[in-house]
Amino acid sequence: MPHILIVEDDTDINNSTAAYLRRQGCRCTQAFSGTEGRLLWQAGGVDLLLVDLMLPGLSGGELIEEIRRTGRTPVIVLSAKTELSDKVELLGLGADDYLTKPYQLEELWARILVQLRHASEIPAEALLRYRDWELNLEERSLTAAGQPVNLTAHEFKIVELLAGRPKRVFTKQQIYEAVWQEAYAVEDKTITVHISNIRAKLRPSGTDRYIQTVWGIGFKLAE
Repeated sequence: MPHILIVEDDTDINNSTAAYLRRQGCRCTQAFSGTEGRLLWQAGGVDLLLVDLMLPGLSGGELIEEIRRTGRTPVIVLSAKTELSDKVELLGLGADDYLTKPYQLEELWARILVQLRHASEIPAEALLRYRDWELNLEERSLTAAGQPVNLTAHEFKIVELLAGRPKRVFTKQQIYEAVWQEAYAVEDKTITVHISNIRAKLRPSGTDRYIQTVWGIGFKLAE
């Protein structure tokens, strides 16, 4: 029985969607603001979220950003916005799918099944460990010396890349192209800034020195 969190401030849409999904055998939790949705998400146990964009309190986009900092639970956006730019932006924030209102409940259910199937294909436990770091590759989360570290999606990918090959020296170009999946611009300071931000977030755990600068080349992990 998948647990679906519906974050939608339109009472009629929220209730009708929940009623339909319950008939399909789902357990549904309903939130009517972004702030309420965040609290229910933080309580845990959610398999998929349906998120409206225009929400009181916390916007749908802000909620998705928060979710993606700590996990990979599927998110389907429900919105009246139809512009391609809006869809691209939401997918860029980490939404897995986008359905424009008004939508057919049967189509919504089909999309939910696709996302749940994809999620089930991820190994139940996918952990990458390096010294006092533990990376949960399913949830996209990092624990350092027992402390949770709140990384952005790109910061996590950088740490994952380094931890996966701890003895290798990565150039800035190699890191950028592996993480951003696009050509590296000469003299681009993106990697330097991201490494600095990661170190700052690691400092409270005392593991910021794990990332070493190899002058004139790039970065590697301390042995």
